[in-house]
Amino acid sequence: MEHSTIGREGAVGILAFLGRGNTFHRAVVQLPGPAWRLDVNDLRRLGPQGSPLHDLLCRYTVAFVRHLAQSAACNAIHSIRQRCCRWLLTTHDRVRSDEFPLTQELFAQMLGVRRASVAEVARLLQRTGLIRYRRGLIAILDRSGLEKAACECYGIIKAAFGRVAAAKS
Repeated sequence: MEHSTIGREGAVGILAFLGRGNTFHRAVVQLPGPAWRLDVNDLRRLGPQGSPLHDLLCRYTVAFVRHLAQSAACNAIHSIRQRCCRWLLTTHDRVRSDEFPLTQELFAQMLGVRRASVAEVARLLQRTGLIRYRRGLIAILDRSGLEKAACECYGIIKAAFGRVAAAKS
């Protein structure tokens, strides 16, 4: 199951950047788009403590931890349909495209549910006109409807990341 989704607003390896040792997880680029790799020593040199880059990464870390906590709570209390909507909206925000590749298998892995459960929810969302889902490709057709179908977790996570960019260094 996914631990977090990271897009253009984020970074992997924050613990190493903050001087807390090596990271203990694996990052996988799952959707098309650029991803950059930078040696942690170079990043520390470019963003020493007190610098705008360091402050930005610290604000991102706070939002990231909020995302992790909110996702854990969401997975425990909300329906698969609500969680699917949250994940689709979050991914839509990050890819900045109404269409993106997504297999049912990957979608199920991200949510920690059976593929059949994702297929059932995708059919429901498609029947209600919120998405179009064809073999490995999803299109967001009605974002506001998807937001209404999602749980409140989406708004909480979105607000946390919105504060990262909005905060002044």
